[in-house]
Amino acid sequence: MLSKTCEYAIRAVIYIAQQTKDGNRVGIKDVAKGIDSPEYFIAKILQEMVRKNLLQSTKGPNGGFHLDEKDMKNSLAVIVRHFDGDKIFSGCALGLKRCSEKNPCPLHQQFKEIRNTLKHLLETTTINQLVEKLDSQEVFLKLNLE
Repeated sequence: MLSKTCEYAIRAVIYIAQQTKDGNRVGIKDVAKGIDSPEYFIAKILQEMVRKNLLQSTKGPNGGFHLDEKDMKNSLAVIVRHFDGDKIFSGCALGLKRCSEKNPCPLHQQFKEIRNTLKHLLETTTINQLVEKLDSQEVFLKLNLE
């Protein structure tokens, strides 16, 4: 349902938030390794997130990516809307352009419920909440099978 770019963006911001919550910075190589993504691809995504103020970047020997307090309070919906737009929150399950309450597609009613549940989940889940779950080891971003 989410684009690959959006998936990587969410994974990256959660990873960066967890790694930098104590004031550290993290580089592109570490992010790519930490979320198991191609380095060149994640570099472009992170640059875009910095341009849109979803993520902070510091240059220099102690530089790298990090999130400030405001960024930590962002919901996942902010990232989804930036990379994938609103279509996931309002689009038709079959991709029809004129699907509506008045002219529903065959999946309209069922998909509307799913779409609304997903919208609620993404709008009410913050980056900070996910970092807390990672810290308590309730969830994971990458299984370490070594």
